[in-house]
This record gives sequence, structure tokens and C-alpha cells, in this order.
Amino acid sequence: MRIRTFLLTLLLPGFLMAQNQKGMQFVHGLTWAQILAKAKAENKHIFMDAFTTWCGPCKMMARDIFPQEEVGKFFNANYLNVKVQLDTTKNDNEEVKAWYADGHKIMKDYKVNVFPTYLFFAPDGKLVHRAVGASDAAKFIAKGNDALDPNKQYYTLAHRYDAGEKSPEFILNLARSAQGAYDMENAGKYAQAYLSTQTDLFTKENIEFLRDFTQKSTDPGFELMRKQPEKFDAVLGAGKSAAIVKNIILSEDVFPVLYSRTKKDVDWPALKSVLEKKYGSLGNEAYDYAHIIYLQQKGIWPEFSKEVTDYISKYNPNFAPNDLNSFAWTIFEVCNDANCIAQALNWSKTSVDLTQNPMFIDTYANLLHKTGKTKEAIEWQTKAIALLKEKGESTEEYEATLGKMKKGEKTWN
Repeated sequence: MRIRTFLLTLLLPGFLMAQNQKGMQFVHGLTWAQILAKAKAENKHIFMDAFTTWCGPCKMMARDIFPQEEVGKFFNANYLNVKVQLDTTKNDNEEVKAWYADGHKIMKDYKVNVFPTYLFFAPDGKLVHRAVGASDAAKFIAKGNDALDPNKQYYTLAHRYDAGEKSPEFILNLARSAQGAYDMENAGKYAQAYLSTQTDLFTKENIEFLRDFTQKSTDPGFELMRKQPEKFDAVLGAGKSAAIVKNIILSEDVFPVLYSRTKKDVDWPALKSVLEKKYGSLGNEAYDYAHIIYLQQKGIWPEFSKEVTDYISKYNPNFAPNDLNSFAWTIFEVCNDANCIAQALNWSKTSVDLTQNPMFIDTYANLLHKTGKTKEAIEWQTKAIALLKEKGESTEEYEATLGKMKKGEKTWN
């Protein structure tokens, strides 16, 4: 018995190490210069996870994606994997502190300003590709595959463009690659270059391209969507062009005023005048939406509910389902006025009718429960759970809500 116990003690660390090696293995204890030298000596690419401690998607990737066996199998075979923390905290260990200088230089040199950012280096230390954001395992592996392919490496494509490769198909691919790398400044430049090669901007492919590359009022698609929305909506769907234009107006002309900390309140007549002068009817819509956001910030719920209902009646279908759901959930959480809740129930039902999103259905079920229609609420909550299960997503929170409904307990504070 003692011999067996002794052997188990010897084998256990190795067993645990084997268990832990299923996922991605990250290099530790080396400086950035030493990693570059190691990659060159081993003729191996480098994958760098540039993250911060406060970044939720970074934590999700580290917890759920990096440890997966198929992810580890791919990245361990093809890359030296490196993690670099780009913020500083009082809890940083000595290894993190040793990377402070290199981390800050990497952040500056490679313009890392969203998290997570993934940087891919060739064995000679040259940056060849970049990707951003959380994703599932298959998409994450696809990013790693792209970084090994010279025909998909973003920075390799950019160098080819600078060297004179300017076919429309190549520039189109480069623009999308720049967007995927979150190099938005150059993405706009490449988008302009691509559009300049087109004689017809209203093909299906070009309309979809303009949709994806219209982020500011100075982008070509902005004025085209304003002046010829019917051509865009024929491809994208009713009201889609107006929604894109409205969101840009809100971002550039409304939110800076609403969220300014230097003003005690909003000069509504002045804002209305500016929006009408610049954007006409879409300016009026943005103004009405801005006032709804203002009422939400101030917690003036009866007036908020009335204005949302008026807005939907006036501008439907330009109210996005996620906005309807967000406003309905706000009322569910903070307002006990029967009229407010009744209106929110209508918004919520509209969002559910527009898209069978489990989260929207959960909102609708909770509002039904709050109005006393618990039997109907249970049916809808059960449907939301079934949809989540079909997608392979967690149902724990929704199951807990369903349990409260079945017991006749409140699902609100």
C-alpha cells in the first residue's frame, strides 16, 4: 500500500501537468528580446495576447478558449505563445512588472488601443498580422491560420499595396483585412481607394461594403444613405440606412452634448436647430431620440414611457429591436407605474416579433410576470430557455427566473 501511494505521489505532478497542457502553453520567464531570439532560432511564429486586467472579453478568452484542447493543439504547434498585460495594478507580480517597459513600448509601437488585441509575428520578429476581440474556438483558430498565410496577413497585404498592387479585388480584401485588424484609419483609406475604382456604387456587394465602412459623417456612404436610402434599403432591409445615419448623428452631434460634464443641462432649442439645419427630418428624429435618452438618465419614467411610445409610432421601423428591449428592461427594473409597465410590455413584444432573441423573450416574460400574467410568462420563459439550449448556451440564469415565476415570487427588486 505504501509503495502504491509512493508511486501515485511521483506520478501525480506529471499527470496534472499533462492535464494542464491540453490548452495553449504560454512562454514565461523570458524577456521580449529573448522571445524574439527563441522564435528566430526555432523558426517559429509568435502569437501575442495583448490584454488588460479590466477587460471582460480578455478574461473570457483566458478562461474559456485558451484552455481548450483543439486551441492548444493548433497554437502550440505553430506559435510561441506570449501574454503581455498592458495595464498596471497594485497586485502585479514580478513577472508582470518585468514586462512594464516592453509592454508600454509594444502598446505604443503597434497602436494597441482595444482589448484583447492579438499580434502575430514572423520568426524574424516582423509583425505580419493583427486581430481583435473575443470569439469562439473555431474563429480564434481561423485567426491564427490567417496569420500564417501571406495572402491573408494584414501587414503583408498592406506592404503589397504600398509596393503598387492596386487591383479592385485586392484593395477590397485589404480594406476588410484592415477593418478586422481594427486599423480604422487605414481601413478608411483603403475603402476610399476601393470605391474610387467602382463605376456603380449601388451593386449589392458595394452597398454591403458601404454599410460596413460607414462609421462617420465624412465617410462616402453617409451622404449616399441620406440622399438615396431606398437603394440601400432594397438590399439591407427597410429602415436600415436611416438607422445607420441616425446612429452617426447621435455619436457626433448628440451624445457629446448629452454627456458633457461642463454643462448643467442641455440647451434643447439650440440642439434642435443644429440638427434640423444639418440633417433635416433625420435631425428631428435624432433630437427626439436624444430627449428619450435624457429622460432615462434623469429617471423621469412616465414622460420617458410616453416619449418612447410616441417615437415608435412616429418613426417605426427605425427603432432597433435591441433599443426596444433595453428600454423595456429599464422600465421593468425601475418603474412600478402600471401605465409605464403596460407601454414597456408593448415595446418588448415588438422586439420579440422582430427577432426571436432569447434575451428579448426573457424581458417580455418578466414584464408579463410583473403585470400578473404569470402563466403566459412561464410559457415565454420556457421558450427562451429552449432557444438557448438549441444554441448550446448557458440557461442557468433563465432557469432561476423560471423557478421564481413558478413559485409566484417576484423577479424584480
